[in-house]
Amino acid sequence: MKIINLTCSYLKIFWIGILFFTHQTGFSQEEKNSDLYKIIMSRDSLLFNIGFNTCDITQFENLYSDQFEFFHDKDGTSNKTEFLESFKKGLCGSPATYKCRRELVEGSSKIYPLYKKGVLYGAIQTGIHQFYENIAAKNEPLLQKNEKLVGKARFTHVWVLENNIWRLKRSLSYDHLAVNTPEEKTNLFDNEQETEKWLKENNIPALGIGIIADGKLKQVKVFGELKKGVPAPYNTIWNVASLTKPVTSIVALKLVSAGKWDLDEPLYKYWTDPDIANDPNTKLLTTRIILSHQTGFPNWRYMNKSGKLDFKFKPGTQYQYSGEGMEYLRKALEKKFKKNLNQLASELIFEPLKMNDTQYIWNDKVDISRYAINYDKSSNAYEPVKNKTANAADDLLTTIEDYGTFLCSVMNSDGLNKKVFDEMNSHQVAQNKKDKYFGLGFEIYDFGNGEYALSHGGADQGVQTLFFLLPKTKQGLLIFTNVDDGYKVYEKLLLHYLRENGQKLIDIEKK
Repeated sequence: MKIINLTCSYLKIFWIGILFFTHQTGFSQEEKNSDLYKIIMSRDSLLFNIGFNTCDITQFENLYSDQFEFFHDKDGTSNKTEFLESFKKGLCGSPATYKCRRELVEGSSKIYPLYKKGVLYGAIQTGIHQFYENIAAKNEPLLQKNEKLVGKARFTHVWVLENNIWRLKRSLSYDHLAVNTPEEKTNLFDNEQETEKWLKENNIPALGIGIIADGKLKQVKVFGELKKGVPAPYNTIWNVASLTKPVTSIVALKLVSAGKWDLDEPLYKYWTDPDIANDPNTKLLTTRIILSHQTGFPNWRYMNKSGKLDFKFKPGTQYQYSGEGMEYLRKALEKKFKKNLNQLASELIFEPLKMNDTQYIWNDKVDISRYAINYDKSSNAYEPVKNKTANAADDLLTTIEDYGTFLCSVMNSDGLNKKVFDEMNSHQVAQNKKDKYFGLGFEIYDFGNGEYALSHGGADQGVQTLFFLLPKTKQGLLIFTNVDDGYKVYEKLLLHYLRENGQKLIDIEKK
């Protein structure tokens, strides 16, 4: 009897593979709401969430056909008896030290029905799995917080009806990848037709993606529609909400690098808001405190019952995200330089980088025919925000190409001296999640060992936007959507494009 060594440590992960049938003509993929899809996915859950993940061997005994055969790209083949014996002696040899968990990659599973003379007799399931190894000490409980992603692979299952019971008859497992190994990507986000279908299923009107590699914007992808029947072009213009803040931050930091502005100079010398003119905390406000969100201001003054600006705590003592802080900085800069923020940004950023479709204000320069209308979850359109005065914290208009070019400039420290760049990347203040901080104008996700990501998100009515930059590897990902719940695409995109680092970001966010 052949025993297959199934261990997570060597990435000999079972149950993964790809469709081996060559005659697909006539196959029709099942919709997610179909009875067949639901039945097969319920069997998948029993097999893995209960069977594999908890070493409940009875699930395999009950769900396997007596004719079950397993094909593995590294460990050959086995029948039902051989496989169960291997599983018992391998991963589940000692339940107290069991350390491997399987997770189906969301949206990767596809179901195809099998018919004979018009009668349903089976189904093919394909998909991608991720596997996690528990790194807790021996005999500690299995907790997802102690896990690390160790591998990914593909699978194909052939399910058959035996006496009206769905059983697994064939399993193929291959294309095993370590988490840092380049893999062949799924069609989603790489195949326009499949991506457009997925967007419609998830009610995402339009999606823009910018992929950065080697410190350069390598790809711009735009899917969906500006409005019904009007495809979104590659140069779609988006309102990016709070992704405005990093641009304003770089305006200030470039002025600091040029010796024209001081990070730690009190701003009252240039501007004092009338609402807080008599509060001594006003004299503590500096550019550093504003860019790291330690002003003590609410996000917006309208959130106060009085509708007036105030301090919730002494500036510089803790973190609290605030758009008011960025507006305070704008007014100080405009007083000092006698130019509006749009002019300053144009001179320092937009014109040098040829960001011709980017500006803070809505005017005749905006090509309305390319604007991505914003929607709520029920597909109702919002009226566009048409600022006539620049808002330092919100409502920047831009394209994926323009903003991606800007992010590459930031990552490559264009126009920033080393001291300022290092300050921007330093942990100015801790946020309320472990390993998450604010630098100057950017959130910082700390992976440890000197690895980190710079980030910022944006959220408004009909706007969900996000980016991540990985300065050490010179990678990045930019995501624009134009709907209230566009954030639901983030996780899939992070895993698809940033892989292991994407998972690290997700793990930090979930802490």
